[in-house]
Amino acid sequence: MLFATSTGGPINPSNLRKRSLTPLLEKANLPRVRYYDLRHTCATLLLAQGTHPKFVQELLGHATIAITLDTYSHVMPSMGEQTARAMQDALSPMEDVLS
Repeated sequence: MLFATSTGGPINPSNLRKRSLTPLLEKANLPRVRYYDLRHTCATLLLAQGTHPKFVQELLGHATIAITLDTYSHVMPSMGEQTARAMQDALSPMEDVLS
């Protein structure tokens, strides 16, 4: 991502942090965090809510979905359960045929 100044040039990261993020956090009585922490939190919350990892990959700009899944799969604890349920649902119609 690139943040631009009012004249269209790139913002100095230090200025962005000191002039924008830090005062906003202080005003909201929130602890200091890095922009990276906000990015990580966003990805974690989206995946925990069931957002498809491909969309999160694109949002984060990861080169591959493998990077996203390797980094964030721990926040998708229900992934195995959902997979098992999907397989059960897929095979349920076959039970009627085989019976």
